[in-house]
Amino acid sequence: MSPGTIGLLIFAGMLALMALRTPIAVAMFIPGALGYWAMTNDMALLNLLKGSAVARLTVYDLSVIPLFLLMGQFATQGGLSRALFQAAAAFVGHIRGGLAMAAILSAAAFGAVCGSSVATSATITQVAYPEMKAHGYHGRLTTAALACGGTLGILIPPSVPLVVYAILTEQNIGKLFAAAMVPGILAVIGYIAVIMLVCRFKPELAQPSQATPWPQRWRALAAVWPIAVIFIVVFGGIYGGIFSPTEGAAVGAVGTFVAALARRELGWGGIQRSFLGTAETSAMVFLIFLGADMMNSALALTQMPTRVADWVGHLQIAPLWIIAAILAIYIVLGCVMDELSMMLLTIPVIFPAVMALDLFGLAPEAKAIWFGILVLMTVGIGMTMPPVGLNVYVVNSIARDVPMAETYRGVWPFLASDVLRMLLLLFFPSLTLGFVSLFFK
Repeated sequence: MSPGTIGLLIFAGMLALMALRTPIAVAMFIPGALGYWAMTNDMALLNLLKGSAVARLTVYDLSVIPLFLLMGQFATQGGLSRALFQAAAAFVGHIRGGLAMAAILSAAAFGAVCGSSVATSATITQVAYPEMKAHGYHGRLTTAALACGGTLGILIPPSVPLVVYAILTEQNIGKLFAAAMVPGILAVIGYIAVIMLVCRFKPELAQPSQATPWPQRWRALAAVWPIAVIFIVVFGGIYGGIFSPTEGAAVGAVGTFVAALARRELGWGGIQRSFLGTAETSAMVFLIFLGADMMNSALALTQMPTRVADWVGHLQIAPLWIIAAILAIYIVLGCVMDELSMMLLTIPVIFPAVMALDLFGLAPEAKAIWFGILVLMTVGIGMTMPPVGLNVYVVNSIARDVPMAETYRGVWPFLASDVLRMLLLLFFPSLTLGFVSLFFK
């Protein structure tokens, strides 16, 4: 068989295993190993297996992933997520739809210490859903806001998918974090605007609450000052050149641990759950890395990435149409795969093709950063896009009394906001690259 045929069979095998509900790491590893063996021999495969795991798991930059995950675990177990929602609700909860806005704001703040979309959705839903339900909010608005708000976990730095993208494309993690700030803020503004519009035209979906007295508002705000301090210290240190992103993640993890202890909500059991949750998620992430490495090694032998890049470079269509097609593929993949699997599988194939395009005359590094943020935005859309949307499943697994069909009906206005934001970032790269040029002159 030709290398191209073997490459197609590798993809077909992966999709078949995914359809059989095989874990994504295994679904990538087995076809990749078989394809690599078919193009080489037994000893070559064994040599790859011997060296690839060590080479991948000894990458220093990857230690930033479990550290950021540990930050999120400490924040969850220490009650910081609950304090964030209570503070936001104290200031905007009296507005019609205010508790849904508070869920968005608290998800954005929690994303500043988490880095995972699924973890943000699950954590904020556990805190916010009972409160919104008690105040008579319709399940459609409630679950849709929580599912879409969860995507802020990867849009607001730190972001685990951005770390993975930086490692795969050999880009600066700090620059990617800076590039994500304005898009993340735009996402928060867009979601709040959607809630205001929905509640204006369908006021029965949310009832206004009684205004919180100002002394209680200040007390609620004072309870979340550690989050602001941690964010400023971590990212101020990174952008100020005091420490690297990995060192910043370690500082953030320690700071979150101290803040959680100070609240006296993090006991020995919570500490154990934090480390266990971090270990479980990190193990899943690194297994996906190993599976993707095997598949990408096989695809490299088929020369598929080079052929795709060459084919795209010779297409007689505008480069932006090619980018639009790539983003559409990501939206479709996001309906059936998690964000890390998508990026690990596709970036080695798609990134060389994108770098071969002339896009607004951007320099290679600026182009790579801009495209990374576009991918992140699109992955977020896929996380809530019907007919699957992983965040929708996470939220509905907690809000069991709300039919999933209602949640899908509720996410469409939020998805419209996502598409509008993505178009702005697509046609105006300066929105993404502004902070990069400001912090990294």
